[in-house]
Amino acid sequence: MNKQIRLVSLVAALMVFALLGNLTYFSVFQTAPMEANALNRRARDEELDVDRGEILAGGTVIAQSVPSTDGSAFAFQRVYPNGPLYAPVTGFFSSVYGTSRVENSYNSYLAATDDAQWFDRLMGEFTGRVPEGASVITTIDPVLQEIAYSALGNDTGAVVVMDPHTGAIKALVSTPSWDPNQLAVHDPAQQQENHEQLFANQDDPESPLRDRASREIFPPGSTFKLIVASAALEQGYTPNTLLDTPAELPLPGTSITLPNFANCGDTQLSMATALQWSCNTSFAKLGATLGANAVRDQAEKFGFDSPHLPELGGAASHFPAELNEAQLMMSSIGQYDVAASPLQMAMVVAALANNGLLPEPYLVQEVRAPDLSVVYSHNVDTSRAVTASTAQQMRDMMINVVENGGGVYAAIPGVTIGGKTGTAESAPGRNPYAWFVGFAQDPDIVVAVFVQKAGDGSETMGGMFAGPIAKTVFQASR
Repeated sequence: MNKQIRLVSLVAALMVFALLGNLTYFSVFQTAPMEANALNRRARDEELDVDRGEILAGGTVIAQSVPSTDGSAFAFQRVYPNGPLYAPVTGFFSSVYGTSRVENSYNSYLAATDDAQWFDRLMGEFTGRVPEGASVITTIDPVLQEIAYSALGNDTGAVVVMDPHTGAIKALVSTPSWDPNQLAVHDPAQQQENHEQLFANQDDPESPLRDRASREIFPPGSTFKLIVASAALEQGYTPNTLLDTPAELPLPGTSITLPNFANCGDTQLSMATALQWSCNTSFAKLGATLGANAVRDQAEKFGFDSPHLPELGGAASHFPAELNEAQLMMSSIGQYDVAASPLQMAMVVAALANNGLLPEPYLVQEVRAPDLSVVYSHNVDTSRAVTASTAQQMRDMMINVVENGGGVYAAIPGVTIGGKTGTAESAPGRNPYAWFVGFAQDPDIVVAVFVQKAGDGSETMGGMFAGPIAKTVFQASR
């Protein structure tokens, strides 16, 4: 009998220790994650009684909390002064549905719960002062953001503007957009109704909730030729190296023949000329000659297959892992299973504009406490994508594309602009995607434009649909 009692006692003791261990684990290690969880309704309710910090673009307030006047139990109301313009950046703050984007990734600063703000919280306990969150200062230039948004107009698409030296995102636009004020209302029933309307068709390719700038990836079309050309230069090619440029190229092992949309002839062209006219057969054969490993390695050095802008939950762009020769040829012109975000293609151009150094993109410059002291500041991070020599040669070829080739729609007299157009097939029955990616000098700036529906699919569509949008942004940056 004593043996059985001792066994029961041992089991009971183990259960008590397990319970204490579990409580200790959650109290010490899981409190912060649970507080930060976007679905934690109690935490959200508490934060509605906090004077939540502002989110700013330059000196422009793009999200703020104001005293509540709707008779609800909450002390503050979250307001987005120009909601649709900045929605892909700010995201939303909702008492029911939590937070997203910067509202989520910098929530602890905004809600005054970050460890860096412990003293302010302590003083608030003693003085009875309402907790006040820190201000998050983004890198967004409000002028460029508004110009890019207006330039897209009714097009479904995206624009990313980037500083090629630091990686600072100067504009990030996705259209059509949505209004985060709809999810900031205090009435739960109204929130639910607005949420259902917003999310009713979120799987629709044209849904306003789809962030096409950083969280969606698409076939980059001929803009990917920048990566193949860079890989070739790194392997000892020059802009004057002659490339085989047949009028049509049978894809090995298939019944498919790859054409050129531009008049590239049926001969050999220098790499610079092939890029100028975006000759598909030139770059398909070049990619096959370089080999899948060389092209993939170069794509990864530009940032492919790694996520970027974690503050927005940015998606990783993709270059296929296993390729046969035909698939490699199609991948070398930005088709098959190659997929990239406008952010990623802006990064490619940024590295070329920055003498081969790829800056890691970022969206938040600093966080300031209510007393204006800096509690967080971004440090620039770069990696080597190509040599300075390759970058210079690529810039020269891209300038030639804008001055004498398919990028002419982005040209501005008296301004040095380099770029590359792209037209990519999407799905049967859909219009192709149009791209323009490029840089301008003095001041240095990088622009990536993506238009989701464009023309009849000829190679000129990228320049015709996306080029003028880039031109408008370049002009606004001067």
